[in-house]
Amino acid sequence: MTSRAFLNVENSILGRRWVGPSEDEDRQAEAMAQATRLPLPLCLTLVRRGVAPADVAGFLAPALRDLLPDPLTLRDMGKAASRFLAAVKGRQRIAVFADYDVDGGSSAALLLIWLRAMGHQATLYIPDRIDEGYGPNVPAMQALGAQHDLIICVDCGTLSHEPIAAAGCDVIVLDHHLGAETLPPALAVVNPNRQDEDGSLGHLCAASVVFLMLVEANRQLRGAGQQGPDLMGLLDLVALATVADVAPLIGVNRALVRQGLKVMARRERPGLVALADVARMDQAPTPYALGFVLGPRVNAGGRIGQADLGARLLATDNPREAAMIAARLDQLNTERRDITERVREEAMAQAEARGLDGPLVWAAGTGWHPGVVGIVAARLKEATNRPAIVIGLESGVGKGSGRSVAGVDLGAAVQRLASEGLLLKGGGHRMAAGLSVAQDQLEAAMARLGDLLARQGAGVEGPRELRVDSLLMPSAATPAFVEQIESAGPFGQAAPAPRFAFAGAAVQPRRIGDRHLKLAFGDGVGAQIEAMAFGAFDSPLGPALEAPGLRRFHLTGRLELNHWGGRTKVQLRLEDASPV
Repeated sequence: MTSRAFLNVENSILGRRWVGPSEDEDRQAEAMAQATRLPLPLCLTLVRRGVAPADVAGFLAPALRDLLPDPLTLRDMGKAASRFLAAVKGRQRIAVFADYDVDGGSSAALLLIWLRAMGHQATLYIPDRIDEGYGPNVPAMQALGAQHDLIICVDCGTLSHEPIAAAGCDVIVLDHHLGAETLPPALAVVNPNRQDEDGSLGHLCAASVVFLMLVEANRQLRGAGQQGPDLMGLLDLVALATVADVAPLIGVNRALVRQGLKVMARRERPGLVALADVARMDQAPTPYALGFVLGPRVNAGGRIGQADLGARLLATDNPREAAMIAARLDQLNTERRDITERVREEAMAQAEARGLDGPLVWAAGTGWHPGVVGIVAARLKEATNRPAIVIGLESGVGKGSGRSVAGVDLGAAVQRLASEGLLLKGGGHRMAAGLSVAQDQLEAAMARLGDLLARQGAGVEGPRELRVDSLLMPSAATPAFVEQIESAGPFGQAAPAPRFAFAGAAVQPRRIGDRHLKLAFGDGVGAQIEAMAFGAFDSPLGPALEAPGLRRFHLTGRLELNHWGGRTKVQLRLEDASPV
């Protein structure tokens, strides 16, 4: 029997059925509140995370030393760290070959900064997205191999059999993308998503894998009576990569991001300081800032500009150089937004014409910039709650990117498609994938991909449900309350911030630009909260709330603190509404 919808919202403005905590979750939260004296909404958040009452204290104050795995649990880790140290001690020539996204840039920066602290310089190589595509290629690896003794591939390389064989020198792969049945002929392939790994660390991003190798390298140095560079100060880069790569904030990832945010708040990394300043960040960093403010700017160079700008920014110790690169990335990010919006409109129109009720939403267009197809795929996924693929076509070949929904492994399906010969190349992880496809195979490839995803349950759903954690009065939404809720964070992928509902609110809307909506609402007895609905006019939400006439709405979204002008106020990031 289906339980009653939360606040009786069966079909919201965005077509969602609101679902509250189950009776069992309510009981568990009440028992936890009595035992711990914590606020009931916080206890509901903890219960929904699967936190037992005995584990509450440890969850609210996670210790990295308790959660960080032994690096040697990953295959080839000892071999990789030993070869890395041998190159350093022997003053050998090292090249770092990295992907062009935030995870790749952060991974490369970790190595470059560590090596610099050891008095060693390395060559940075990041392929051009358009001319070379993702991952190692034969010409680049041959050229690097001719000039270096060791190549370290970060956030790439697991499927690069031919390029690694062509290198002519030792190659170490530090990656997290899904591995095939056979590994490339590298000296070491450290990857928690190798097929012969148990998957317990499969949620790590590449930067975390690199960090673990540096942990092992420092341990081997200590065993030899030497002191390695400080690693805790590098966690700002690990946190940035984890959030920007949409890795789940569970287990050690949660502790890495939590500690990394503290490191970032100290403003000691010139590149991140310059980027925060150019983005006008005037408060302590949050996961939202990493994912939606800093991350896109770091990515902008790899998407539509110079591929190595992001990694160079993160690695530099020169504030002047950092300011110059940050300004350029900010400019590129503005250009990227304009390009993205044009492609989004065309892709959505095409997808709607094809139909949005299947297991896969996809669109392909000539001239679509390869650097923005991943962002547009994410927008289509969010709008349809289905896996989405967006492909740019040029000279008979399509290069695309995809984003998935919870419970559907897109990377495995794309890899299967590549093994069947329907793709020229393809791979990724559960939530994201990249591919290349011959244009004359496009329809057949997407049909087959849709079939593979349907077998995983994609597109099979009833009315879209929106989980609401608790009902709240505006007067209860104080800064102190939000700080208590944030103690259960950081929030992000696989660890969503609790969603609160406010019943029967009279709203005062105000449009911001063309797409966003700001509104104020209260409880009629003095307490008022401001809310922001970003992109509200890309959906029915903005027009419905802006419609003339005094109407009351049930509102739901996530609470956050807004620091402005020396004051701290609570703000609701509005996600949905329903007329009363």
